Amino acid sequence: MKRRGRILNGVGLAFFLSGMSLLALRKWFAGGVCRSKARLDGKTVLITGANIGIGKETAQDLAQRGARVIMACRDMDKASEVAEEIRQKTGNGNVVIKKLDLASLESVRHLAEEIQQGEERLDLLINNAGIMMCPKWKTEDGFEMQFGVNHLGHFLLTNSLLDLLKKSSPSRVVNVSSLAHEKGQIHFDDINLDKDYDPYKSYRQSKLANVLFTRELARRLQGTGVTANSLHPGVVRTALGRHIMPTIAVWRRIIFAPFILLLFKSPWQGAQTTIHCAVAEELEHTSGLYFSDCAPKKVASQATDDEAARRLWELSAQMVGLKQ
Repeated sequence: MKRRGRILNGVGLAFFLSGMSLLALRKWFAGGVCRSKARLDGKTVLITGANIGIGKETAQDLAQRGARVIMACRDMDKASEVAEEIRQKTGNGNVVIKKLDLASLESVRHLAEEIQQGEERLDLLINNAGIMMCPKWKTEDGFEMQFGVNHLGHFLLTNSLLDLLKKSSPSRVVNVSSLAHEKGQIHFDDINLDKDYDPYKSYRQSKLANVLFTRELARRLQGTGVTANSLHPGVVRTALGRHIMPTIAVWRRIIFAPFILLLFKSPWQGAQTTIHCAVAEELEHTSGLYFSDCAPKKVASQATDDEAARRLWELSAQMVGLKQ
């Protein structure tokens, strides 16, 4: 009986320690939380991809702070539903939706023109929308889809709205990148990866492009009152991974599902670093940095290459037809 009791006690201790370890891991994966209580009354915010995931959570938080929130989305039906939900939850009726398809430069230009003509100010641009590890698709303009949506669309949108951002200064640009940039390379000789497409390779390139774009943008905006920072939101449970799941065996999905639910961030948690970069008072003059878990983080060495950042800017401008 004593031996049985010792075994049961050992099993109980093992379960307890396992539970504590999982809780510690859960807390670690949850990351930081934006502590700022800053109000945004009288401010105008534009968020791309604001009808789902961390974009939706970001839109709701900023609406709660009193901002005029412009949700720039591809799916207008879904955006309309979410906008009404945010209005009801926050009591802020100044939440509007605008059509934006980042896979179409015409759509980007149309939105930018609409904002320039219809808005008196733009205090905050959050480039949040993205696509991850899709098959080899092309945008309406013939660019590789991940590079086109994650980088080129936002590159053109940001540059098209710079005059309004400068007019509204102090203002901010926040670019949602990813830890995936650390394994990324910019393939200048095959930017659309026509010779060697791989969904992971493409995604990493686009996320590195986000960081390099932010670096060069911050340099060009010095002295204007407009800041630019990028960030890694964490590993988040969102629809962004919808193109990966079909490639994973069913039995693997079943096995790993509990770990995903336990360890991955919720969309609310994933939005915290974006919100921090958008509202934290101490970041008013901070520009050109990369954040994770609401704190500055060192980027990969290839993301500090100023020559690559300049070269990427010039190539991107050429690809989208932006006059320098």
